[in-house]
Amino acid sequence: MTTAPPRPALPRDCTFDADDWAILARHWYPVARSSEIGDAPTAVRLLDETLVAYRAGADVVVAHDICPHRGVPLSLGAGDGTGITCAYHGLRFGDGGRCVQVPAHPESKIPSRLNLRTYPVVERYGLVWTCLRPADADPVIPAMAHWDDEGFQRINCPSIDIAAFAGRQLEGFLDVAHFGFVHLNSFGDPDDTVVPDYAPVRHEHGFSVDYWSTASNYPHGSDKQAPPGFRWLRHFDVHLPFTATLVVHFPGGGLLNIMNAASPVSARQTRMFAPIARNFDTDQPVQAVYDFNRTVFEEDRAIVEVQKPENLPLDPRLEVHIPADRSSIAYRRGLRDLGLSHFFTA
Repeated sequence: MTTAPPRPALPRDCTFDADDWAILARHWYPVARSSEIGDAPTAVRLLDETLVAYRAGADVVVAHDICPHRGVPLSLGAGDGTGITCAYHGLRFGDGGRCVQVPAHPESKIPSRLNLRTYPVVERYGLVWTCLRPADADPVIPAMAHWDDEGFQRINCPSIDIAAFAGRQLEGFLDVAHFGFVHLNSFGDPDDTVVPDYAPVRHEHGFSVDYWSTASNYPHGSDKQAPPGFRWLRHFDVHLPFTATLVVHFPGGGLLNIMNAASPVSARQTRMFAPIARNFDTDQPVQAVYDFNRTVFEEDRAIVEVQKPENLPLDPRLEVHIPADRSSIAYRRGLRDLGLSHFFTA
């Protein structure tokens, strides 16, 4: 008679259904911009797990933010670029989370139980990615076209905190029917709200969509205008569960790729990261990009934070759908195919 493997221990005060947490914990998410992780320990949070990130030489270490000695958050301590020191008893941790010094007993052998519980790390697109319960030997990081292409400027916008579930936020990023209603201060046109037909195409990690419309992507007040009758192509590529990229095709061959990486801090809190690659205006200061991006996502945030229910209803009978929702329907189906169901514990 075989027995089921033990269920992974859940974080303290976990806001997810236990089975859903176990599924979500197999995937990779960003927890910080690479530029934000330096010598000092930095507290981050993912799927209700409290983590600490720091640099040890050229590497980033992500570990459980609890000193194994007496349970004090390591993010309260100090660092010097080679390791961090606990604020309580000065225990020092270096590369790989190994305990390398116990000041109270400098000559004694350090037991391996004092090493930190660490998680795998990949730095990509200017972000620090990690996975709490990796299921594959090799990391599966969402792809982002053009980030390493010659002639493209790489921009890493400041993250945005959203008091909503990551699935709700990502679904809003995929939605093509709200431009002329929600984005009136950024790029939306209230006189251009018709949604032409489009069809999601499934692939290994999710699905993609080619969406053609006359809805412009130029910011309000821009001196640039699309030629009469120009049809904008927006190519969405979804990597389940909570990441998507959008490549906008501008007049004259301009390409802008923005990644929407919705990192689930908890079932009710999301930190959204947005690296951008573009092949136009590459000599211009990036502050204007930061400002426009913030305006767009603040408009989205105002809507997402008031949606009810707070989780994303995966049963198609719980909300009414219209033809413009094809991406949303495909997204929810993809989450169901992962085995997800409830998201919240209560």
